[in-house]
Amino acid sequence: MNAVDLMTGQWLDEAGIGRGQRLLDIGCGPGVVTEMLARRVGPGGHVWGADIDAGMLNVARRRLDAAGLSDRVDLIQAGFDAAPEDAKGWDGVVGRRVLKYQRDPVAALKALFPALRPGGHVLFHEHDMVTADDPRADLPLHRTVRSWLRQMLEHEGAHLNMGHDLHRAFTEAGYKVEKVEARANVLTPDSDYPIAQIIAGVMPRLERYGIVKTGEVDTELLDHSLRQERRRAGATLVWELVFCGWARKPAD
Repeated sequence: MNAVDLMTGQWLDEAGIGRGQRLLDIGCGPGVVTEMLARRVGPGGHVWGADIDAGMLNVARRRLDAAGLSDRVDLIQAGFDAAPEDAKGWDGVVGRRVLKYQRDPVAALKALFPALRPGGHVLFHEHDMVTADDPRADLPLHRTVRSWLRQMLEHEGAHLNMGHDLHRAFTEAGYKVEKVEARANVLTPDSDYPIAQIIAGVMPRLERYGIVKTGEVDTELLDHSLRQERRRAGATLVWELVFCGWARKPAD
């Protein structure tokens, strides 16, 4: 389990996600968080995984089949405004890196209201593009790679500071905020973090937007090159801030 998945799991436990609950994983993608939720709710609970991308739902379905959890999960091709009738009364809605892609995050959160039970909660885990660089460290390759991701998100109209905006979005959507906190993905001269895997995964988008040229980036060597740059500089840096917030639908 990678560092981000560990953060998600800790936040799910702290927010009280547990056995017997009925939950929606919105923007479920390949089903990583869906699997986390299915394991936590147990055989007496149920999880709906929703995504607008049919291909991602197929990936999630294979993942859940392999994990032996398909009997407690339904996968639906849907967005924030599409709740199946049999899902009324969700105990909670969970999303990871999905609110920042919504044109209007407040409206997206409001769309979840009808299917949440009174007192039901929403929990969103969002990465934020704010920087906290050490000006003493000379890390040009790190700056370049991070700029690729920032440019990609700008092309896609993403909210680059969704983490900082979680409290405001919850409040304006009518929820009672319980907690917002942030943790950092910190890279040291000796640490491993799968930046190359992330870049490889978004490479088609980087090339489509003209941010990098086809064949320009050797992702097999990228992590090694980044680590070597940190070692030469003796540098530790905050790669990104990761926020999580949860809030409840008023009970009355």
